[in-house]
Amino acid sequence: MTMTYDALIAALEHAPQQTDDTPLGSSWLLGFDTETTGIAAGRDAIVSATLVLRDPQQGHDGDAEAEWVINPHMRMNPKASAVNGFTDEYLAEHGMEPTDAIDQIARAIAAAQDKNIPLLAYNAPFDVHMLEGDLHRWNLPQVSERADSTAASSGLLVVDPLVIDRAVSKRRGKRTLTLTTEYYGVVPTGDFHNATADTVAAVDLIKPMSTLYPQVGHLTMGELMEWQREAYRSWQESLNQWLESRGRMPSHESWL
Repeated sequence: MTMTYDALIAALEHAPQQTDDTPLGSSWLLGFDTETTGIAAGRDAIVSATLVLRDPQQGHDGDAEAEWVINPHMRMNPKASAVNGFTDEYLAEHGMEPTDAIDQIARAIAAAQDKNIPLLAYNAPFDVHMLEGDLHRWNLPQVSERADSTAASSGLLVVDPLVIDRAVSKRRGKRTLTLTTEYYGVVPTGDFHNATADTVAAVDLIKPMSTLYPQVGHLTMGELMEWQREAYRSWQESLNQWLESRGRMPSHESWL
């Protein structure tokens, strides 16, 4: 495990206090990605996670990163292991205790929320709900219970590049992180399905998105969540029309 949690907390302490008027295009961001034992939040668990704090003025050179490898005390789903490469044996030998690791992750996210720095994750509900499930499993306070800001009452401030891309880009086909970064000209810094490489790639998407679609860059922190919720509702309505036209069940999943 690359242990830079203390450096990340120090960087968050020195980060500026953002306001509801801060536009996304010039906002600090806290990127987040996880690798897990499976795909069911609350039942499966996080085995690897990365947080990347991005200063928009410095880009990659100013990134503060923290990475965790975690012993989930449960077996890996073989399909998940085939994707992310983690084995039960490796996690048992090298993994950090989840009560310590998950607590550190939640503390760092809460510190960013107090600065009005949004949490950025590609397909954010997956990572957010996985974290919530692990916090519940180990009887740890949720992020909203730790934050001193309005997050405690209004929920997390989140940026989801997948939701944004669906709203502004009319391209067809799948929208995996790999394909989306290719579309926006983002060059990955490592192999995908590695939490750090995926986190950096997702954070990197905001600059080209804001350039190609100025309305994205102009979104303020105060507008961000409702804009994304409405974008998701619009996408889901279109998806359900397509599903029903083919005799398939509609989707009733919500965003955040």
